[in-house]
Amino acid sequence: MTTGAWTAVDDQRVVPALGGLIEGTGMWRTGTLACMDRTGRFLTGAWDPPGPEGEDGPGIAGEGSWARFIGRIGAVALRAAVASTRPERRERLLALLEMWAESPFADPAARLRTGIVVTERLAVRDGRGAAVSVGWSREGRRRFVELRTGDAEPPSLGEIEEARDVPRGWGSPEQLRRLVALVRERGPAPWDREAVALLRERTGMGRPAASLALAGLLERMYVPFLDADERATLRLKVAEAEDGASELARLTALERLELLADVLPEDPAELWEPDGMRGVAERLAEAWQARRGRRAVVPERTLKAVVELQLLRLSAAEFCAAFTHPAAEPGLSAPLDTWIKNSEHGPLLTDARWDIVRFEDRLHSLVPHLAWVYAELPAGDPVREGLPGLVRLLLERLDHPGLLLRAGRPAAGSGRTVAELQERFGFRPYAGPERLDVASIDDGLTVITDGTVDRRGHRSPPRVHFRPAFYGDDERSQALAALTSGFGREDLPLVEWLRGPVCARIAERVESASLPVGAYESNPAASAPDLVARVADALGLDEDAAALHLQLLALPAPTDRNVRTWNGWKTARHQKAAATLVERGLVTEDKRPRAGRRVFLPGEWIHAKKPYQPMEAWKAELIGLRRSYNRRLESPLPLPTRTLPELFAHAWSLVEKGEGPA
Repeated sequence: MTTGAWTAVDDQRVVPALGGLIEGTGMWRTGTLACMDRTGRFLTGAWDPPGPEGEDGPGIAGEGSWARFIGRIGAVALRAAVASTRPERRERLLALLEMWAESPFADPAARLRTGIVVTERLAVRDGRGAAVSVGWSREGRRRFVELRTGDAEPPSLGEIEEARDVPRGWGSPEQLRRLVALVRERGPAPWDREAVALLRERTGMGRPAASLALAGLLERMYVPFLDADERATLRLKVAEAEDGASELARLTALERLELLADVLPEDPAELWEPDGMRGVAERLAEAWQARRGRRAVVPERTLKAVVELQLLRLSAAEFCAAFTHPAAEPGLSAPLDTWIKNSEHGPLLTDARWDIVRFEDRLHSLVPHLAWVYAELPAGDPVREGLPGLVRLLLERLDHPGLLLRAGRPAAGSGRTVAELQERFGFRPYAGPERLDVASIDDGLTVITDGTVDRRGHRSPPRVHFRPAFYGDDERSQALAALTSGFGREDLPLVEWLRGPVCARIAERVESASLPVGAYESNPAASAPDLVARVADALGLDEDAAALHLQLLALPAPTDRNVRTWNGWKTARHQKAAATLVERGLVTEDKRPRAGRRVFLPGEWIHAKKPYQPMEAWKAELIGLRRSYNRRLESPLPLPTRTLPELFAHAWSLVEKGEGPA
């Protein structure tokens, strides 16, 4: 593409190329690059708009967030240069850079300001300078860009509410032209896995997020998020790419621009040197630490295992960070005061900074997986070692009197309105910062609000909230538990389990360092060696076969891969132990969908589809997993009622009593 040829580019498709760096993508239309170019030329006096006195201006490109590129164009340049960018997107990014290099926006001597102005005017210009509206009107306010060409104040579009000089970062005309020429001559800068590792080490990001950050802080906007070639370059599987995007999702467009603004080398040619991308990673890591701090680096195997959990609310790195440094995590860093306010959809739980969403994201992602961390990560893993501290912090937050949480809806037959529940919960209404539009009750522990009435006159069930600090064994707590019995209890079961004896014993097991570093609680030879010896003696087995037998009895997913990981076995050792159990008639050999193993307990097998785990019916009953209406397993694993040594012992006790699988 020769100089000036950017005008032939279909620039509507520049939007996905800029995903995450701009806002209001639905407002971007064909001609946005030309509109940016006209804006620059209007400011310098090189283009005259039609209309009386020139007030029609050059038009609005997108919704105006492109003005943030001034002084931060390095973010766009990085995406244009890296190997992971799709060719069709790269061409549009290069076109933008080519246009930008000829504009006043790249001129380090240009006296530019941006801000917010109260106006309906689009443009103004005289001998002192010019100003242009670059955004659509919002309540009479617009974004503007201003260029001063004289000594006096330039003409104004209206009352300026906010104005600031633009930053001066990477991206002089010479740098932009050189980078564009190098990409076209040499192709994109080679991808460097060592640079990803360096960025991960310096920031504590997960590897997928570090890869996406080094590729220009890509954002998940379009499906598929990354195509096969992009994933191959970044060495990411689909689930890893989604997880990395989730980790970076809280960054705003402006934050992404600021992080990437100055990461490119002064001489763009350095990108093609062997350590060129490592220099980018170092500068990005410095910018990241300055703005967002640094998380503890956790083992890659741990992050991969968490990605496989397919968490909906947290990324793998956020999940791990809650264990390694919980007090720094959003929603956990301080006691949380919440209250109920009115909304279009009825009473809504809120707080001063909307941290209740982050707190509940962590409560619902972490608590159901505490047992997984305890059971399937090795002793010495920083995430596992952080479990007791996380539990203590969660309990502290739950003990804060100002915290209100959700307890779902009243159980069927309990009552459909606040009036029907007043005999049990009293007549005192909820008193929050604002008066509620619906009737309410507040007995100090439980807050109940009436449902809303829809257009057809149907009233939704009441909503129940509770203060966990006051939840215990008293009559009020018993009334709350009875009201919300059944499904849909939301936060209440998690609070009950966190405060219960099993969670305490799990935390104690981790904190006691009862396992040697590298050992797994899921390996009974490490966590319950005396029991393994008893089983071996009773059945006439060697200890490997006895340990495997206990794992098949008690663990929900004793796949071949898991067993070899937990036990540290090679394939031959595992196969020998399994063959012994088959020969003794203790297990059967078979092939079953999604089992991940070849040996099974005798008796009925229950099927399940992803993400649920199929297993033997005897084992499902052992761990408290109930079948759905179609006799399949369609529920997540219940919160554990025993530690693993206790579960192994209980399973064996049933076998000893003649109540084992048959």
